Amino acid sequence: MVLSFIQASAEDIEPLYELNKQLILSYENVENIDLDRVLSWVHNKLESCIGEYTVIRADGKKAGYYHFCRNEDGEMELDDLYVFPEFQNRGIGSDVIKRCCSSVWEPVMLYVFVRNQGAVSLYQRKGFKIVKTIKDSRYIMKWYPSEMEISPL
Repeated sequence: MVLSFIQASAEDIEPLYELNKQLILSYENVENIDLDRVLSWVHNKLESCIGEYTVIRADGKKAGYYHFCRNEDGEMELDDLYVFPEFQNRGIGSDVIKRCCSSVWEPVMLYVFVRNQGAVSLYQRKGFKIVKTIKDSRYIMKWYPSEMEISPL
């Protein structure tokens, strides 16, 4: 399988919004949040920085998205990594993680839903460690470059 990457565009806002919404509804404790406010925040974020997102293509077909950026705290963050179900378990997520982490020589952080055990397991296999739990629904996980030899991507 040949992977390629292109910059996301305005046409990707709604599909990304729907992916975010589905994850929130599936894994967040929605009774503990203001869902409308959260979904509005997600949509506004996508509209304001869609050009920073990357479309993942596998053999020429759209296979997912990711956003790798420096966050407000100055940390590198792997944000919104999505691999469509029909492309999962083919190493695409692992390749994206490797691509991001190998492009910087500093820690990389991410947020992941506690109940999304498939994603948590993937990140742990790639050397990410849980460093904090937020409101019993999300983990902050970090990968440190010095551990690359121990847990190769």
